[in-house]
Amino acid sequence: MPSFTLPRAARITRITRTHKIAVAVLAAAGATSGLALTSAPDTAQAASEHAPAAVKPVDAKGQPAKADDAKTGRPVTASVADRVKVTAVAKQHSAQQAANRSTERKAVKDYPNNLDGWIRQSLDIMKTKGIPGSYEGLHRNIMRESSGNPNAVNGWDVNAVNGIPSKGLLQVIQPTFDQYHVAGTADKLTDPVANITAAANYAADRYGSIDNVDSAY
Repeated sequence: MPSFTLPRAARITRITRTHKIAVAVLAAAGATSGLALTSAPDTAQAASEHAPAAVKPVDAKGQPAKADDAKTGRPVTASVADRVKVTAVAKQHSAQQAANRSTERKAVKDYPNNLDGWIRQSLDIMKTKGIPGSYEGLHRNIMRESSGNPNAVNGWDVNAVNGIPSKGLLQVIQPTFDQYHVAGTADKLTDPVANITAAANYAADRYGSIDNVDSAY
């Protein structure tokens, strides 16, 4: 078979046409890739738009929960309740301490060491023991019996003759003091407060109240 060579113009034409075909193929391939690259984000975006929204934890007030609570998974409402409980306990403890201090201040109430103080202290004790009597009733009888001298002793009446003289602010004999002594006071006949409260206790038992006594009793 005889060989022949294409004219130069024909060769150029064939090459050019081949190149055009190749470029067209490449362009088609690029368009396909471009479409794939372009559609990928759209697909991801669509999936994201249709995905269910994440549920974020909130506290009792409807505010976003703190990171620590979210990490541990602890119920926020329980944490708030715990804080409220601790605060309530602290307030109760403070109130109890204040009440204790108030009670202690009342327990250490000071009375002057004179007739007025002895009568007032006796009245406070009588009140706690349910023994009737008033400041006036006590003071009136004290002034008649001893003139306010806690160490007064009657050395001439029948009791003195019998060896049990009347002593103290309200002139009480020892057997009567022993029988009507008020717990919490000194166990001594001539102690001012012990003498007054024992005499008031005796008068309440015999006369209804020291206020009802107007003479030797």
